[in-house]
This record gives sequence, C-alpha cells and structure tokens, in this order.
Amino acid sequence: MTKRYSAIAPLFLASLAVVVSSGVVAQSAADYPHKPIRVIVPFSPGGGSDVIARLVGARLSERLGQTVVVDNRPAAAGIVGTDIVAKASPDGYTLLLVTASHAVSAKLATKLPYDPMKDFSPITEVIASPFGALLQPSLPATTMKEFIAYAKANPGKLNYGSSGSGGSPHLATELLMSMTGMQMTHVPYKGVAQYVTAQLGGEIQFSLSNMFSTMGHWKAGRLRLVAHTNPKRLEAFPDLPTVAESGVPGYEASLWYGFTAPARTPRPIIDKLYREITAIARAPDVRRMLVSQGNEVITNSPAEFAQVIAAAAEKWGTLGKRLGVKLD
Repeated sequence: MTKRYSAIAPLFLASLAVVVSSGVVAQSAADYPHKPIRVIVPFSPGGGSDVIARLVGARLSERLGQTVVVDNRPAAAGIVGTDIVAKASPDGYTLLLVTASHAVSAKLATKLPYDPMKDFSPITEVIASPFGALLQPSLPATTMKEFIAYAKANPGKLNYGSSGSGGSPHLATELLMSMTGMQMTHVPYKGVAQYVTAQLGGEIQFSLSNMFSTMGHWKAGRLRLVAHTNPKRLEAFPDLPTVAESGVPGYEASLWYGFTAPARTPRPIIDKLYREITAIARAPDVRRMLVSQGNEVITNSPAEFAQVIAAAAEKWGTLGKRLGVKLD
C-alpha cells in the first residue's frame, strides 16, 4: 500500500498543480484588469505610434475602468522599449504598440535581446496607413515626378530623415531610391517628431512619414505633401496621387500599428484586449476620424496579426539585408 501510494502521489500532485494553475489563470483573467495598464511606445512622442497608443489608451481606460498609461521609450529603432515588454510579466498589464519595425528587427538586428516572433503575443493590428511623401517647401518641386527628377539631377546633395536605421521610414525611402536611381543622404533621428521638426527647419529636404501625425504641417503649407505610398488612391484624399502613378510603377509601402503583449499572456486576457481594442477602432466616431486621415481600419484577429508580422519581417527584412542595414 505504501509503495502504491508513493507511486500515485507525484501524479496526483502534478494534476493538482495543473488544476490550481488553471484556476489561478482563469481567476486572473476574470478579474482583469484590477490595476493600471502600461502601454510601451518604443518611439518618441508625437509620431504615429504615440498618437494611436494615446487614442486607444484613453478609450480603453474608459471601457475597462482602469488607468492606461502610455510610456514612450525611444531608442535603437524601437529595440529598447520593446525589450521592456519582452521581459515584463505576462499578465496583461504591460502592452506594446508595434509597427513593421518590430518585425524587421528580427532580420536585421545582430544582437537582439529578444525574439520578435516568440517573445510576444499578438493582439490586433489597428490600422494600416500610407506614408506621405513630404518635401521641404524651399525645393523647386511641386509634384513627386518633379522631385525625383530634381533629386536625380543633384545626387548626394539632398538629405532625408527617418526614425532610425532599419525603421520603416528608412527602409521605405531606401526602396524608393533603389527604384528611381535617386541618391540622398540618410539622417536618422530618434523619432518621427524629431525628423519632421528637422525638415521644417531645413536640415532635411525629404521624408516619408505617416500622414495623420503630420497633417497639421502639410495642410498649413509648412511641408509639401506630393504623394502617398498606398497602391491606390485614398478615399479621404482622392486628388492626391500615389507614388506608383508618379513615375515609380510597382512601388508600395505602408505603416501598420498594432498591439502585442508578452508571450504566455493568458489567452482569455488576449481575447478580452482584442475585443476591447477592436470595439474602440470600429466605433463610428473613431473609425470616421481614422479614415478621414488616410488610414484603413483593420482590427484583425491575433492569429491574422501574427501573419502580418511574419510577412513584414520577410519583405522589409530581406530588403534591409540586401542594403546591408544592421541594427546594433
């Protein structure tokens, strides 16, 4: 009898541990959230990531009854802030606002402290947004075709800005240069707000930036918006041509913004965040505002978002490797 019970005891204890663990997860998911949630934005304030995080965060706070704090941690094309989330407790209280740069880092970083695919649980992609091709108004070009011609006639004399080496604006501009023969000098900054400020001051002459966070500048004429990078014209701006139809056939690049959590975050919490965030993005007033700024509201499932991240890693990571881009 003693031997029999000694053999059964470990199995019983293991089963009990599973039951208790499952009960704790279920209880924690049922109570979620019971304290403030932090959303890490791995880029500086004022850019598209920051705008989306604060828009969703404010609504999420209202819906969940808990404070949602947006925490900007810019550095190294998003790696520093992303690492904070990778190492955070998988309890749903630390989230990450991601862009395509998150996926690209998997291919280009030489010493990445986390795995962009394995260390995160996708929640949902909120929007897809084209880059706007922005010119410094002092340039003698009023269309994308004229700018390309001017840049090609002045190789190496123009500067373009980005949010950092290997980031989406950097790779999208490098792709544009490779398809047109333009030669411009890359000037990396800590974030979109910084390189837009630099462009306003004449330090750089060209940038690809999200349209909605720069709208005030190009509507006021402080920057000249000459095209966008979607494959077809935008519903909100039907008169604005695409880059593809401005002399660069086949060119396409877009930003996307979404939310992830640390890997092993309980599925019930992921599902709850997915439902809440998609409800926010689909709300008529929010959707109308986002579409009016040139965005497409996506709100795909966690599994679909995982596929988007993998596809971005392949497309832009491959381009970055071909260009010799490295993230250190």
